Order: sequence, then C-alpha cells, then structure tokens
Amino acid sequence: MIEDRGSVVEETVGASSETDTAWVDARGMRAWRALLQAHAHVTRVLEADLERAHNLPLASYDVLVQLSEAPDYALRMSELANAVLLSRSGLTRLVDRLVREGLVTRRSCASDARGTLAVLTPQGLDRLRAASGTHLKGVGRHVLSHFSRAEQEQLAALLERLSPPAAPRRGGCGQKA
Repeated sequence: MIEDRGSVVEETVGASSETDTAWVDARGMRAWRALLQAHAHVTRVLEADLERAHNLPLASYDVLVQLSEAPDYALRMSELANAVLLSRSGLTRLVDRLVREGLVTRRSCASDARGTLAVLTPQGLDRLRAASGTHLKGVGRHVLSHFSRAEQEQLAALLERLSPPAAPRRGGCGQKA
C-alpha cells in the first residue's frame, strides 16, 4: 500500500536546487497545468468540429494547411514532420491515409533519389478550403473570443517565447530539409 505523503511534485521541487526550480512553485505549476489543460481542451473541441462537419481529423487538416502554404504545395516528408510535430513514422502513416483519400500524393525528388515530397492535390486543396471556415470559426469561438485584442497580442508574444525560431521553408527537391 502506498502511503499518502503529499504531492510528489512538491517533494521534488523541495529537493531540487534553487536554481533548477526557481520558477517551479505553486504559481508556476498552475500556469503549466492551465496551459496543458487549455491545449488539450481546445484540441479536442477543434478536432470534434472538423470531424463532425468534414470527417477530417485535426492532424490531417494541419498537414493540408502546411502543404498549402509551401512552395508548389510540396514539402519534403522530414520538413513536413517537423512542421506538424509528428514523428516521421507517424507522419508516414498519416500521409498514407491522405494518399488513399486522394488529398495528397507522394513524389520522388528528381535531383535527390532519397528525397520524397508530399504534395497537396487539387482535391486536398478543395477539402482544405471547405474545412477552413469551420476551423477558423472554432478557433474564434473556443480561443480568441475569450481574450481582447490586446490580450491576444500579449498571449501570442508570451507563447512565442516557448517556440523555436521558425525554420525557413525550403520545399522542393533541390535542397535538403
């Protein structure tokens, strides 16, 4: 039987050096948990909106968006995996599904036999256009409507501190991603 001794997190914070945990106090943990809970909630409701209206999972929508913003609607699989925050194997399975649905094709790089591109098809672009209104309305309703314009600016600035600098989109076959 496990003895109730309080929070493991509090025990760990108490045992760590001050410099390692200077920001990890009750306030910091509240912020961290709120970020995780908000992300999980918003992701679930946006996914449900897209699934209900367009039978399109959020991860698939994200892939279509990334390809629509790329030069020639094409990205190397490795670059696409980084953009959508999936492992390469996870992206491979997702792209396989999108290929079966006719939304994406794969194309080999003529200049690099090892390179494979994911390419948005006209059907994929049509599906993205159909779903984008639902997604944008959901973002507005489930996220942006909770904040004033000034708070949206502040929130963006705060969260951008956590993100790595955006890598330039290379796309195409001539350059390695």
